Amino acid sequence: MSFASLHQDAVVVVGSWQPPSPAQAALREAFLGFLAARDDAMSRLCAPGHLTASAIVLSADERSTLLTLHPRVGRWLQLGGHCEDDDTTLVGAALREATEESGIKGLVIDPVPIHLDVHPITCKLGIPTRHFDVRFRVVAPAGAVAVRSAESVDLRFWPVDAIPEDSDDGVTDALAAALRHF
Repeated sequence: MSFASLHQDAVVVVGSWQPPSPAQAALREAFLGFLAARDDAMSRLCAPGHLTASAIVLSADERSTLLTLHPRVGRWLQLGGHCEDDDTTLVGAALREATEESGIKGLVIDPVPIHLDVHPITCKLGIPTRHFDVRFRVVAPAGAVAVRSAESVDLRFWPVDAIPEDSDDGVTDALAAALRHF
């Protein structure tokens, strides 16, 4: 399995991204350093950590956001996850994940990242690792109805000003970035 083209895309996407804050700028540099140090940074088999791609899915009117209750984490999260062998771009991986996990066809994704996050997690391999998560803004078509996948305990749209208290810490910041992104 080779993630060479996806790795190069990640370097270009993260490297050309203009962070909105000093904290996000610092994370951008950490992502670029990790990508420079690890040819396998796109593979979930990279035990020190790996890049993931997420989607902050907004309703067509941008009044609600779609969150999933993650079975292993036990908290409400944005949609997204690991890159796969067939992924050639980060934005493509984020859109694939959002479509698979929401069951919604016709999602529209902005190819410019909106937020970066690094968080510790124990993946299916059972090894503690880190996700270097690149988050994108996605808008669902009007009238979209989400269908829960096997990767979720629950899946629903939440008002953007009333997301659940047991949502992941990074959701609030990523949602704010999605709402101010034009």
